[in-house]
Amino acid sequence: MRIPARSVCTAIRDDIVSGVFERGSRLTEEQLARRYGVSRVPVREALRTLESEGFVTTRRHAGACVAEPTEQEAADLLEIRLLLEPLGAARAAQRRTEAHLKVLRGLVRLGQERARRGQGEDLRSLGGWFHETLAQASGSPGLIALLTQLRHKIAWMYTVEAPAQPVESWGEHGAIVDAVARGDVERARALTTLHAERTTAAHRLRIAPQRAVRTSQHAVNTASVRY
Repeated sequence: MRIPARSVCTAIRDDIVSGVFERGSRLTEEQLARRYGVSRVPVREALRTLESEGFVTTRRHAGACVAEPTEQEAADLLEIRLLLEPLGAARAAQRRTEAHLKVLRGLVRLGQERARRGQGEDLRSLGGWFHETLAQASGSPGLIALLTQLRHKIAWMYTVEAPAQPVESWGEHGAIVDAVARGDVERARALTTLHAERTTAAHRLRIAPQRAVRTSQHAVNTASVRY
């Protein structure tokens, strides 16, 4: 069975974001094909996609390498986030389905419960699912793709400190969902803008050296890869 290039792309991107591949390191088709247990064809396609996303760059005489974004490029991402996330929430207020609302409300309940109990280890993943679902509720494939790519790149370039007041943070999530449920476009946009502005201060640029590339084989698990 031919492994889809998008699954290979997701696997490589995840390894870049998590630091398995250092910034500036070479990415050879042979190396990647061996690591993920695939042929070089989907690897080649995946590298082209990752280059268009800004995770990979092609250098003369070196080939494909992990990109090395500047501090200004990293800062720009947070500014773009301040523009796109409120737009996504506004679109969600117009286009959300009952299924979207059910998931969003469930995530808010879980987040508020974990926050009250001080179970901070779960809040990061719940927050990621919340914003991913909110983006999906926008009903705009182009916007969803941009927000997804933006989240990946911010996770690659920044660490995010846990909120000092997690209960308040999840209260903001709940207020956003209420506005989306009512179809209140401007309130959804305004609340998401405030939330994004507050959380921007918790982002810390990654400056510590990343781990070296592991050379062990790592087959692509197409059942668990999300794209």
